[in-house]
Amino acid sequence: MTDTAIRPDSSGLTLMTKVDMKTFQTTEKSTWCAGCGDFGILASIKQALVGLNLAPHQVMFFSGIGCGSKLPHYMHVSALNTIHGRALPVATGFKLANHNMKVVAITGDGDGYGIGMGHLAHTMRRNPDITHIVENNQVYGLTKGQYSPTSGHGYISTTSPEGSIEVSVNPLALGMAMGASFLARSFSSDPKHLASMIMKAMTHKGYALVDVLQPCVTYNHVNTNEWYKSRVYKVEDLPNYDPTNRQMAYERAQEWGDRIPMGVIYADTDRPTYEDQVPLLQRGTLLELSEKAMRKDYDYESLKNEYM
Repeated sequence: MTDTAIRPDSSGLTLMTKVDMKTFQTTEKSTWCAGCGDFGILASIKQALVGLNLAPHQVMFFSGIGCGSKLPHYMHVSALNTIHGRALPVATGFKLANHNMKVVAITGDGDGYGIGMGHLAHTMRRNPDITHIVENNQVYGLTKGQYSPTSGHGYISTTSPEGSIEVSVNPLALGMAMGASFLARSFSSDPKHLASMIMKAMTHKGYALVDVLQPCVTYNHVNTNEWYKSRVYKVEDLPNYDPTNRQMAYERAQEWGDRIPMGVIYADTDRPTYEDQVPLLQRGTLLELSEKAMRKDYDYESLKNEYM
């Protein structure tokens, strides 16, 4: 059990004094298949929140549509389930309204790398302080096994009975090209490593992608747990690997097949966040400013002159 540094609110009531794994438990029953990698991801997210000493009211979760996007339903946290592919723009809007909150977006590979691809690319280049966890099982699970943007060439599914003829999306290489300031990868069956990646992503200032490899035991019989285990390795075990070196990072981001890198692939700690560059937000959150604007003595002329 971990102490949490939460001061009494204006009423003098202490909202929470302890945070542990039980803090985030709910009575909601999961609809995931037995053996789904989402269970490992859920446990790792809880471990990360405990490790970072964050109470439920200090983090806001956003998700899209899909098996993995149900994850916030199974945690005692503040969350908003958005529409397919739209978790990132909604999360960005919330972050701009209250940039003091930790914000986490959770999507699947179809949700985040498919219909949400446009939002993904622009969020990467804007660099808002958002953690994006993608549950990447290389298949559309909720809609019964269609091939997804990360399915391999030749992957046979209900919508590609003769094998996919498309080149799969490489999210880490995309992140390097679009200016993402933090890129990491982990594996749902390595919860300790995954929790550490999530913690590093959440403490990074800027957009942070954690691409989580996971099996879909029901529909993807190619990229199984054993398939991943025989291929993944940790970049931190490489001699002299430097995630701040763009050339090194790009080489690892391109690697896929017999060997698949995990860990912090790239990190740019010098780049300012989107909200750090908005002058108005330096005066406080938009929520705080809107409360001030409701007061009768608020100086509207000064505010107007800032935009004239």
